[in-house]
Amino acid sequence: MRKLLNTLFVTSEDVYLALENENVVVLAGEERKGQFPLVMLEGIVSFSYKGASPALMGACAQRGVGLCFMTPNGRFLARVCGEERGNVLLRKEQYRVSDDPKKSCRDARCMVFGKTYNSRWVLERAVRDHGMRVDAGGMKAASQQLAQSLEGILDQTDLDALRGIEGQNSAVYFSRFDGLILNQKEDFHYDGRSRRPPMDRVNALLSFVYTLLGNDCAAALEAVGLDAYVGFLHRDRPGRVSLALDLMEELRPVMADRLVLTLINTRVIRREHFTRQESGAVLLNDNGRKVVLSAWQSRKREELTHPYLKERMVWGLVPHVQALLLARTLRGDLDDYPPFLWK
Repeated sequence: MRKLLNTLFVTSEDVYLALENENVVVLAGEERKGQFPLVMLEGIVSFSYKGASPALMGACAQRGVGLCFMTPNGRFLARVCGEERGNVLLRKEQYRVSDDPKKSCRDARCMVFGKTYNSRWVLERAVRDHGMRVDAGGMKAASQQLAQSLEGILDQTDLDALRGIEGQNSAVYFSRFDGLILNQKEDFHYDGRSRRPPMDRVNALLSFVYTLLGNDCAAALEAVGLDAYVGFLHRDRPGRVSLALDLMEELRPVMADRLVLTLINTRVIRREHFTRQESGAVLLNDNGRKVVLSAWQSRKREELTHPYLKERMVWGLVPHVQALLLARTLRGDLDDYPPFLWK
């Protein structure tokens, strides 16, 4: 259990939530694991299979406390809503911002800033940890290019210009990505991004892990009452979770790219985990997907100190915390959205 930003996150898979004297009680069988005053909470996110009592659900609905149910793997299941049927005011503000390119750019530039910052530190970490095995000069030069663009990102007021900067910075970062692959070079090499379909093993891994991250971001946004399909940097497109794509931008380098590199460099993933189709597309096979899913869940259980909140949490809660911060920004509680800045 973890209370962050007045939201209770219940991460144990086998606990049941109940109401007792205006308190949320967390029970594992007959054992009381925790107790939290309901009046102090804005939301509850449960990753448990066992659910919550009808009394607690009714109390949350009456008091406007968001109660969201997720699977232990992070898939969104349902949200309890009272008569207001969700946070209407929050979503209306989201739609207003999305319809205004300048307001959209205000939040989108913070996300692009976070992505650029984190991409830079992936390269810097490689030089620090593997200076004798990587092209340190090339990595440092790319890092410097990214660093020089950071100040200009926060000055942008035009979405198209912001997308141009984001594209240039991604090109700089990925120009060094192959150099981050230290083992199994004969089987894993990166020559450029290919998406639909991926044409090599590295791109197949990136696409699969990006999908996992995108699903987690979409679930986190739905949990706080935002519409995952209405974005700021990524514009509306039928069937696309545009706001989830926005939110995951700053998390791609640190949650997805680093996992892909770890899987390859530690030889956890190997060439036999992939299949090549007649079209030339390369995809993970069933065993490969199981390996990656297991590693993804393990990584989400590792702990870190959140750079903005300065509190300990597991990596799996980072998308949820960022979604909460975005919701608070849209409500006007924060002047600017604070991106996740890893170092």
